[in-house]
Amino acid sequence: MSENPELTEQQKQYLAGFAVGSGLNAPAPRQVESQGEIRSEGESEPIGPDAIHVRAQDRFTASGKKLVKEEKAKREKNPLDMGDEIARRAEAGEFPSGTDVFLMKSIGLFYVAPAQDAYMCRLRLAAGLIDARQMRGVADLAERHGGGYSHVTTRANLQIREIPAASGPEVLTGLADLGILNRGAGADNIRNVTASPTAGIDPRELYDTRELAKRMHHTILWNRWMYNLPRKFNVAFDGGGTVSALAETNDVGFAAVGVDESEATDEVPAGVYFRLQLGGITGHGDFAADAGLLLAPEECVPVARAVIEVFVEHGDRTDRGKARLKYLLDAWGRDAFVKEACERLDFAPRFFPLERCAERPEPDPWAHVGVHPQRDEAKRYLGVVLPVGRMEAEQMRALAAIAERFGSGTLRLTCWQNVIVSDVDADAVADAKVAIEAAGLTTDAHGVRAGLVACTGNGGCKFSACDTKGHARAVADHVEQRLELDTPVNIHLTGCPNSCAQHHIGDIGLLGTKVDPSGGADDDAEEVEGYRVLVGGGHGTEAGLGRELFAAVTADELPELVEQMIRQYLEHRNDASQTFRDFARERDVDTLAALFSRRAETAGG
Repeated sequence: MSENPELTEQQKQYLAGFAVGSGLNAPAPRQVESQGEIRSEGESEPIGPDAIHVRAQDRFTASGKKLVKEEKAKREKNPLDMGDEIARRAEAGEFPSGTDVFLMKSIGLFYVAPAQDAYMCRLRLAAGLIDARQMRGVADLAERHGGGYSHVTTRANLQIREIPAASGPEVLTGLADLGILNRGAGADNIRNVTASPTAGIDPRELYDTRELAKRMHHTILWNRWMYNLPRKFNVAFDGGGTVSALAETNDVGFAAVGVDESEATDEVPAGVYFRLQLGGITGHGDFAADAGLLLAPEECVPVARAVIEVFVEHGDRTDRGKARLKYLLDAWGRDAFVKEACERLDFAPRFFPLERCAERPEPDPWAHVGVHPQRDEAKRYLGVVLPVGRMEAEQMRALAAIAERFGSGTLRLTCWQNVIVSDVDADAVADAKVAIEAAGLTTDAHGVRAGLVACTGNGGCKFSACDTKGHARAVADHVEQRLELDTPVNIHLTGCPNSCAQHHIGDIGLLGTKVDPSGGADDDAEEVEGYRVLVGGGHGTEAGLGRELFAAVTADELPELVEQMIRQYLEHRNDASQTFRDFARERDVDTLAALFSRRAETAGG
């Protein structure tokens, strides 16, 4: 892909209009650069939408600290103004180099060498919603300019992979034509806003979070100061329904709660509100903590803005490892941070004890796959299992057609890397399932495959130590030939400590690493791909980090080990209602390690 192919006339037209059509080079007020600082002529202070970031950087340098290279790169060249540069590179068939690789992630183009000599394009979908027309359009782009497939991510989003240098602008403009804008899809920005995947159709939900997610999505797109943060930032809205949005794993989470008449006051009438949660980042060992605030739905986005503003001004720009919101909360204390954020609001938020809110029902961990009822009793939604989140272009088109033929034309992506077809008439479910199976997919919720979550892996990410998607398929193929599950077991495989697949919250969590297959017996042994194995993670009301059982399991050993773990669980659980999570949590690490290492006589080879 490094070759410079002859551009077609269509490609040249795309490139000619890219800088204008993409919106990346919007006119800005007249400014001058002075030693990397954006300032107005004759002024000593920075101006414009980027001024808040320049002032924050100046505070660190004034204290004698040095900005990290990413901060210096953003200061010298705003990634949102790189349209002409990207077009020139595309015309020359060149990929970015140096810090430009980092900067271009801000518009959703990731140069993923050495894993692939190609771009990956990450989309920006509010609440994980994509309509049939958009799904077909993304399939066309993936087929014309990529590898002919897409990946559903753990943020209920889509990625197109294997994009050559010349096609980067065409993919971005093609997405824009579909109404999908990629500003801030990567780098130090607020990622796609997630929400409950069954919002608006869930018979159990407290609040339909779709409009809140869309409002936050457009607030980000319209405010340039909300880009180039100290580090990436995640926002989620959970409406309290059957399928979790994993709000507690986000930097800012909003979780719907009820206040009953028995706890209501004049200041807090009975009704539905949201709790603010702050600082979730399971890859660093933390869930978001309740901030003490009780918010009306219309107050959520202003509060999110205030939190982000404090983070922009005070988040660390000198140490990438300590630049997430969690570390600012650790340094200040939650109460001091919340006080600072509240001072930026034009209303007085309510402080209300969490224990006085009505208890939220536990999400159903299996409700994102299979056939389930909707609020409208005549309708059903179908959770479609995708092979480790991958959809071929033809499958994307098939799902779009199924959504139009049997549903409302809407497809809902989930953080479990699958897709939901909603609003299907109850008497049409059988026909819809036949169409799904004809596309090579299934709604079957009883196999290991339905609970698999895997990051991109080293086939597409340079940070990954393992082929996570390939190993996930190997585990599923092995276990499903030998065991039949009657209850969900979620298995999360992630290739590096960044934990894109959130291994800490899986029933079984697998963190990629390099393993000495000789166990130290052979000094000349070459390391191979393998995993650290954790168990007992959870989310929601059962939030908890998995405990490590095994520090070094080779990828070849993994399928049989997972089989033994699930087999021993099925044989020794209290009853069919006991989850793998609870089974693991009620036993100490040594007991579990001994139990799961045992080779049962009934085990398959």
